[in-house]
Amino acid sequence: MKKIGIFYGTTTGTTKDIAEMIGSELNVAENDIHDVATTSPSTVGDYDVLLIGASTWGDGDLQADMATWLDGVGALDLRGKEVAIFGCGDDSMSETFCNGVGEIYHRLHDAHPEFIAPFNNEGYEYSHSESDVKGMIVGLCIDNINHPDETLSRVREWCAIVKSEIV
Repeated sequence: MKKIGIFYGTTTGTTKDIAEMIGSELNVAENDIHDVATTSPSTVGDYDVLLIGASTWGDGDLQADMATWLDGVGALDLRGKEVAIFGCGDDSMSETFCNGVGEIYHRLHDAHPEFIAPFNNEGYEYSHSESDVKGMIVGLCIDNINHPDETLSRVREWCAIVKSEIV
């Protein structure tokens, strides 16, 4: 069985909550869920599957701890690793909704992982998102501010996709 590590960047705690929810759905041990503010990028070497998530801030910026951590991870060779991306945003910020998801994807692209578990943004109303890469949403986008009632079902649906792609 492939070993899953969850890595998240959080400022207000929402992305941490989503990471823990994902961990619960996928039966990931608590010590395999990592806050990137206190985790070395080299820790990804311990895992076959990396679930990486962060929030989007301000004018569409990636959460600060994640941005710094990705500098290190992006320099690694991630061939043979599967990466699934999740993130939090606010669809009322219609020009930058969940840009962090797209930024994680773009920053890791040259490290050559196998990206898995694209998802959809049905039910959200926005005009632009960096999470949409060539017509495909590259990960799970959560708006726990305006659509908290959809969070658990979206997490469960995405986790089912993750499970089916890493078997």
